[in-house]
Amino acid sequence: MEITFNQIGTIFTEFNTREGMPIQSNGAIGIKGRIELNPDLSLGLKDLMGFSHIILIYHFHKSKNFELETKPFLDTEKRGVFATRAPKRPNAIGISVVKLLAIKAHTVFIENVDILNGTPLLDIKPYISKFDMHKVEKQGWIENKIENLNTIKSDKRFINNK
Repeated sequence: MEITFNQIGTIFTEFNTREGMPIQSNGAIGIKGRIELNPDLSLGLKDLMGFSHIILIYHFHKSKNFELETKPFLDTEKRGVFATRAPKRPNAIGISVVKLLAIKAHTVFIENVDILNGTPLLDIKPYISKFDMHKVEKQGWIENKIENLNTIKSDKRFINNK
């Protein structure tokens, strides 16, 4: 079965190459960007400014192919792709929670951005802490590696070799 999504806008950031980017939005504190939403969708932004954070769902447009086992940025061991947030996935879909700064017409200004410049945006959802924040009992292989989040940057490991 084929599933098709339409690009609703484009995410613009300071990152023109994947190498050296933050690997998660919590490691991108203070980095600003903007979304240029398709103008015919502007009405969908109504009431969004009532939220401090939003969830962006986007297409990893530079990722081709995938491997079911991959070495994530925070580890030296190969892990199952579904136990990682690696960009080379069976469906090249990414998510980030970013801070919402302002909306002007069809432009959305954001902060804490860990996304490549020119990334196609698939959807925007409000981040709602009562819905989205959960008490967790375990965090798998990453449990003791999170302290490096702010210092680890993207490297060439997910740039297409195939």
